[in-house]
Amino acid sequence: MNLLRTRIHHLIEQLSDEDLQETWNVVHNLHCDFYMLKAIEQVKRSQQPWDILTQDEALRLLMFF
Repeated sequence: MNLLRTRIHHLIEQLSDEDLQETWNVVHNLHCDFYMLKAIEQVKRSQQPWDILTQDEALRLLMFF
């Protein structure tokens, strides 16, 4: 893992400020997508047929959080 960290730091040092911002945007979006994918997969593993909510129930639950 330390080798990867070293390589990433080396790569970052080579990027211009403009490229660094664009790279950050892409990496951040990928991170968010990966986070949501993991959450969806976890729900799929634990979901039971009787766990389905109506649209109103789902909206109330979302507003609660």
